[in-house]
Amino acid sequence: MVSMDYVKIAQTTDFIVDQKKKIAYEGKEILLTKIEGRYYAIDNKCTHMGGSLYDGNLEGNTIVCPRHGSAFDVRTGKVVKQGKILFIKVRVPDTRSYLVKVEGTDILISPSSE
Repeated sequence: MVSMDYVKIAQTTDFIVDQKKKIAYEGKEILLTKIEGRYYAIDNKCTHMGGSLYDGNLEGNTIVCPRHGSAFDVRTGKVVKQGKILFIKVRVPDTRSYLVKVEGTDILISPSSE
């Protein structure tokens, strides 16, 4: 059995008003979201052209990239809608997701992706 190390990246008190937060961790940005009392973490960068997913709209379990409209499930990092440039659909790969756990008021992620 492999043990997973978790690192603290935020506090639950950071989410009193906001449902999403951009976190800097080891030279990359992570999008941390809170949906129905649960926390999820994915890479903040759209896999199409690197747009900040944090700047997009969080619609239920989905974050929409503000650049071309690609949509990702924040629970899994899976693409749920391909984006478009003008009228041309673009192929967008899934983004990386992270395991998240809460200990007290600390929000922790596992740097190993799911």
